[in-house]
Amino acid sequence: MVIIMNILEIKDLHVNVAEKEILKGVDLVVKQGEIHAIMGPNGNGKSTLLQTIMGHPSYTVTSGSITFNGEDVLQMSVDERSRKGLFLAMQYPKEIAGVTNSDFLRAAINSRLEKNISLFKFIKEMESNISKLKMKEDLAHRFVNDGFSGGEKKRNEILQMMMLHPSIAMLDEIDSGLDVDAIKLVSDAILELKEKSDLGLMIVSHYERFFTMIKPTHSHVIVDGRIVVEGDDELVYKIDNDGYDWLYDELKIQPVKESRPLVYSLGTCARNPRGKNA
Repeated sequence: MVIIMNILEIKDLHVNVAEKEILKGVDLVVKQGEIHAIMGPNGNGKSTLLQTIMGHPSYTVTSGSITFNGEDVLQMSVDERSRKGLFLAMQYPKEIAGVTNSDFLRAAINSRLEKNISLFKFIKEMESNISKLKMKEDLAHRFVNDGFSGGEKKRNEILQMMMLHPSIAMLDEIDSGLDVDAIKLVSDAILELKEKSDLGLMIVSHYERFFTMIKPTHSHVIVDGRIVVEGDDELVYKIDNDGYDWLYDELKIQPVKESRPLVYSLGTCARNPRGKNA
């Protein structure tokens, strides 16, 4: 029996946005079953990395490579990347008026299968996942994100992930806009899916509380378009307690000021158990 290990590999990735270089040589390997925390100050390339992997047209790869199970991701269309098993939960989910959640998800699932999923199986799985996320029972018949609150949009991204069963999932600040109870629901759903399918994860977040629930196996800090330090979950706690100033001093690097003239899309705060307000 041949066991296939799903591996996403990024080598010396350089990316421009509107003729400005954002990523300046990123190297990263994500394997199935691993949870990678992607941290760093705002405006330093975290979201750019995830959206480039997924194929957003506003991001131009100038050099470097992205492969998934040895295949060249940069030669794939966005839908092909999705069918191969990559998934992005967006920071700013788009509204799609006129398309119901059930139609959207069933079409996405069927695009991955040789034989269409049965209506009974689809409804059963969707209702089960909606219940786990404590979303409104009429969600299946509502238009995608249309009239949703910020928290509902984020949970709907997780619902899509649960239904599509990706191999590598990228979550871009999926916890922002969620209250403490919703963060617990989302983290439980993520971990359940990981245990069932050996899901690999890349998670961008600014909140140590979320990472405490998820328990990353690897942690990376991106500053000025480069991964400048890596570690395990202890790095998350150090960043949460000490911020980034120690890193700037230790590595003798200058922080990049946040600049967000445009918002691209494909489309919490609570008491820290370690004793600091998040």
